[in-house]
Amino acid sequence: MQPIGNLDKIIMIIPLHITFLNIPPSDAIEAEIRKRAEKLDQFSGHIVHCRVTVDVAGKHKHQGRLYEVRIDLTVPGAEIVISHEHRNEDVLVVIRDAFEAAIRKLEDHIRCQRGDVKIHEGHAGGA
Repeated sequence: MQPIGNLDKIIMIIPLHITFLNIPPSDAIEAEIRKRAEKLDQFSGHIVHCRVTVDVAGKHKHQGRLYEVRIDLTVPGAEIVISHEHRNEDVLVVIRDAFEAAIRKLEDHIRCQRGDVKIHEGHAGGA
């Protein structure tokens, strides 16, 4: 699926749901998630649904907060789940890392769908 719109605004075709747990909703965080989800949408036109959850656990002043970003992508024939936890002061870094992992998993899924991935048979020798 391709983005629809003119040069001024791109509209995502995939449904995107963003949930905040244990952290107040933030326009900046939501904008970053939308920007990165648009890149996923442009990368693969086969995404049916994208659900992103941002959670924070614990408040350690010296170690930073533990953020978890979970991305659930629904594609034909599969669901791709990325759960990325990281202790960092900047939740945007954790979001970036989670979406980079999502792109890698989506690339792997596309290669498997195309048959580009070789399946290795079990080793028939013994030691």
